[in-house]
Amino acid sequence: MNHVSSFFAPIAALRPSACPGLFRIVQALDGGLCRLKLPCGELSAEQARAIADAVDAHASGVIEVTNRANLQLRGVRAGHENALIERLLHAGLGPQGPFADDETNPIARDDIRNLMVSPLAGRDPHALFDVTPLASQILALLQNDPRFTALSPKFALMLDGGERLAMLGHPHDIWLAAVRDLDEVRFVFGLAGCPPVRTNVRERSEGPASKALASVLPHQVPPLVNALLHTFLDLAAPDDSRMRDVLATHGVETVLQLAQSRVDFTLARDIRSDAWCRFPADESLRLGSHPQINTGLSYIGGQPKLGRIDVPMLKGLAQLASDVGNATLRMTPWQGVLIPDIASENTPQALKRLESLGLAVSTSDPLTHLIACTGSQGCLKGMADTKADALLLAARLPAHVDVHLSGCPRSCAAAHCAPWTLLAVAPAHYDLYRRDGTPGFGERVAQHLTIEQAADSLERLTRRSFDA
Repeated sequence: MNHVSSFFAPIAALRPSACPGLFRIVQALDGGLCRLKLPCGELSAEQARAIADAVDAHASGVIEVTNRANLQLRGVRAGHENALIERLLHAGLGPQGPFADDETNPIARDDIRNLMVSPLAGRDPHALFDVTPLASQILALLQNDPRFTALSPKFALMLDGGERLAMLGHPHDIWLAAVRDLDEVRFVFGLAGCPPVRTNVRERSEGPASKALASVLPHQVPPLVNALLHTFLDLAAPDDSRMRDVLATHGVETVLQLAQSRVDFTLARDIRSDAWCRFPADESLRLGSHPQINTGLSYIGGQPKLGRIDVPMLKGLAQLASDVGNATLRMTPWQGVLIPDIASENTPQALKRLESLGLAVSTSDPLTHLIACTGSQGCLKGMADTKADALLLAARLPAHVDVHLSGCPRSCAAAHCAPWTLLAVAPAHYDLYRRDGTPGFGERVAQHLTIEQAADSLERLTRRSFDA
């Protein structure tokens, strides 16, 4: 089954030279930064090759997978912006909609496609519901209502089908999750947070989890999303960019009542939604090879070093997907890549090819436990070269310890709170934080550490926690 056609519609009517605002290109220390939204993280092999060629011709050659399963093209050369955009549009990338070529709207139209699903949506054998048709409807909704261009680029939605492979730690302005209710599946939803997870009580108390507010039937999900988005825009003050801002002023009940008035079905509260918790995800399933729901098919997954892909690697991934799969790549919110729809008997060789391209394919690789922002090499706010320091830390990282290196307090590389955070305070020096439920990175446990000292501290502190 090929899911690409459900997410990518023809955009031949768009004229690249008339659409400079379709993509967000901002200035960074290492040149222009082009943010490219992928519908549900999906990319065809042909489009991957087109991106590689465009980056080779018009940028530095560095491509980053983001924590929302999108791409960032770094080092766009001055004067090459329109040529890069033309290539991307010609490849069928970018938003669609009747207002997509409206130059009077200064908002980058690619910003509105901020919907996260599992990278295995439609393929995960553990899922309660295949959300891919609903995701297509929501993406169409976001792109066909001009009013939604008023949403902040950070306004985010999540649609969870109950997949075992899912990113559950990212807060979303609106989240929806499948739940089995007797003999049917419904979708519970919440605002300004994450779905609560069933077994890890500590995680629930420390994280930004929000309780499920009500439930709807699957076919009611798109009109519910429409109602919630319009309600947010109705209530939002000029400076309100996120759902939490509106909730702080108006409260949950006001939002629910206004949303209810916009739909012709009941937002059901009789499913014990306030007590509902999702079963835990298994993030290790993003690596290696695993069976899909489709009989005889599997997928493989790997993670490039610190989320960075170069031109040869992207072309190699496109070729591998064409050779062994259905010519489709799925980016993941762990800054990795999945290649789905591979005949199961071919996965061992396919996995070897994936590893030969330079991707880690097992959690035994310490680089799969590290997140690092661009750092001082690409960002004016970065206090340290976090990418280079992360590679040094990898050589001494205690087994299966997850660490986030951030060049400044903005935490661009991690939307969730990592167990351990190294916050740069000077070149090659960091403060060490441990997640403990307090705002921000958690409790500061050490200051002004070199990478060697940070490795020693992590070894000591994690061993102490394990012994306890």
